[in-house]
Amino acid sequence: MTSDLDKFDRRILNAVQKDARRPAEQIGAEIGLSASAVQRRLARLRESGVIQSEVAILDAKAVGRAVTVIADLEVERERPELLAALKRWLAAEDAIQEAWYVTGDSDYVLIVSVSDVETYDAFMQRLLAENANVRRYRTRVALGTLKRGQMMALDV
Repeated sequence: MTSDLDKFDRRILNAVQKDARRPAEQIGAEIGLSASAVQRRLARLRESGVIQSEVAILDAKAVGRAVTVIADLEVERERPELLAALKRWLAAEDAIQEAWYVTGDSDYVLIVSVSDVETYDAFMQRLLAENANVRRYRTRVALGTLKRGQMMALDV
């Protein structure tokens, strides 16, 4: 689908990434299309999977998740069934905001959102108890947020 994106699609995508609630009329006025043309393009972008989801981004502190932790996991590779079970566990865990399979010193990088350090410790103890494939982990507590978001600015 990437090659099928024209300048109007890219402009629409840039606009809705900033605020998915903006009316089609407003987006159309900015980029030179009618509201109905914007709506048709948005429907196509959703149906084709270019737009995967439209979500509300919450203030972590306001909802009681003031601590963000970056955790690196190193796993055993000899037991594929354990690796598959770990992937399912990570995908199902609500405290994990992001989980990345990576190269380098660790195998996974997790972004974990919790209320406090004690909650994180309990989370990690549960992860270790329920996933024998985790060899070791390293934790970094975020001291502040410099940038947060999912925006991919597209050239138009």
